[in-house]
Amino acid sequence: MAEKKDYYEILGVNKTATDDELKKAYRKMAKKYHPDANKDNKEEAEAKFKEVNEAYEVLSNPQKRKMYDQFGTVDPSSGFGGTGGPFGGGNGYYSYSSSGFDGFTDFGDLGDIFSSFFGGGFSSQRSNRRSNGPRKGEDLNLSMEITLEEAFLGVEKEITITRQETCTVCNGKGSKKESSIIKCPTCGGTGQVRQMQNTILGQVQTTRTCSDCHGTGEIIKEPCENCHGKGTVRKTPKIKVKIPAGIENGQTVVLRGQGNPGTKGGATGDLYITIKVRKHSIYKREGNTIYCDIPITITQATLGAELEIPMVDGSKEKYKIPEGTQTGTQFTIRGKGFKSVNSSIQGNFIFKVIVQTPKRITKEQRELLVELAKTMNEQPPVKRRGIFG
Repeated sequence: MAEKKDYYEILGVNKTATDDELKKAYRKMAKKYHPDANKDNKEEAEAKFKEVNEAYEVLSNPQKRKMYDQFGTVDPSSGFGGTGGPFGGGNGYYSYSSSGFDGFTDFGDLGDIFSSFFGGGFSSQRSNRRSNGPRKGEDLNLSMEITLEEAFLGVEKEITITRQETCTVCNGKGSKKESSIIKCPTCGGTGQVRQMQNTILGQVQTTRTCSDCHGTGEIIKEPCENCHGKGTVRKTPKIKVKIPAGIENGQTVVLRGQGNPGTKGGATGDLYITIKVRKHSIYKREGNTIYCDIPITITQATLGAELEIPMVDGSKEKYKIPEGTQTGTQFTIRGKGFKSVNSSIQGNFIFKVIVQTPKRITKEQRELLVELAKTMNEQPPVKRRGIFG
């Protein structure tokens, strides 16, 4: 099992760090451990440098930071249903994939940060390769509302999403034909334009994304008429989503490869679905325990009774309460609560009896109650006459 990393500790920040504080800490650590600045201990520096990059790549992404804060990892290779799996123990989240874990990609603005430290060299080369190489597609986010019963049993939903898909006419190339794609003359196909700037510290070399090719390194002379040179077209496909039994409000289901397509052969992005469980009028959930109130009559409370308790799944469970049961008494039906997503453990069902006093009774019923009160040495209720008799 891979060792769990504390990304906040790696960057030297606390868990409430802002985006600016994260970036500032990252710049400091990246500069400290950059291989070009640690030539005498390059192997150890590279390992630290990679760790710092990984930490920043996760914490600078709002969605990944949320997943990391909630589950302690953003690596779905932790598995589903294993020790501390998704939603449990802070070691994973629920995900689907046809090809498995894609790994970490694209460190955002790291190239610009590197070049500001070292004036190009190693850093700008990494940035150029990243711009021209495969890049993972954009992740998509949406919310889904389900009922408490659906959360209890698990459910499969069909949803319609809006996303970009690879153009089938040009196969994502964006051009009518292969020969119409040429190397960008402005940046020479690198996707980056280097500039020398005079500063108080001397000349500093910086890089920026080429404005002519937008960082792709290529110019399309004859764009595809279907996608207008973008390589992708807007679609609204229907996809099926499996919601596991036991999922809680606010947790996230991840569908691997259901986001926007990557570029240059990069992996497709993922679809993050945040689950909202609708409040129930009868049942209340706390962890894996279900609570509810069951009304009973005075005679049931006094004499005892066998009750039929409605379960969340629609079934009924028989439960015998003893005579003399007081209102507010709680009873537990074990193993009838919510399941844990990542294990076979199931919570309990706890119901509280509420004795209901009848508001209206017949003359015969009243007489019987009066006689009962006499046998129990109680003062019978006095029926008062009106002011005018």
